[in-house]
Amino acid sequence: MPVKELFVRLIDAFMAKDLNLVLSLFADDAVLIDPHYPQARMRGRAAIERGLRWGLSSLEQPGFVLRHSAVEGDIGFFEVDTKHRLKIGMIVAFEQVFVVEARGDRIVGCRPTSPIPRPASPD
Repeated sequence: MPVKELFVRLIDAFMAKDLNLVLSLFADDAVLIDPHYPQARMRGRAAIERGLRWGLSSLEQPGFVLRHSAVEGDIGFFEVDTKHRLKIGMIVAFEQVFVVEARGDRIVGCRPTSPIPRPASPD
């Protein structure tokens, strides 16, 4: 599966809060590095699951809009507008760039980078 299709499925599953589908897109030995999580470097599906459970626990509604992408073989760069509604009612909005590496039909590496989130006005 092309890396862009994997990434789109990943963000769609995350927005649906479908943890099982999200995890199924990662290889067993995948690495997720995300500075927004208590453990920024998560290696393997079990560690990724723990991290994503933590991340989803605070979100009422995750939101991503893919703006731009560039793919070189099995590596993709995805510019995303992120706008999450937290369970406490606050909305955080920020830009991210995801660097995603695929092997076959699974993600083996994912690294989002972004500036510090800023509160946004509710829509």
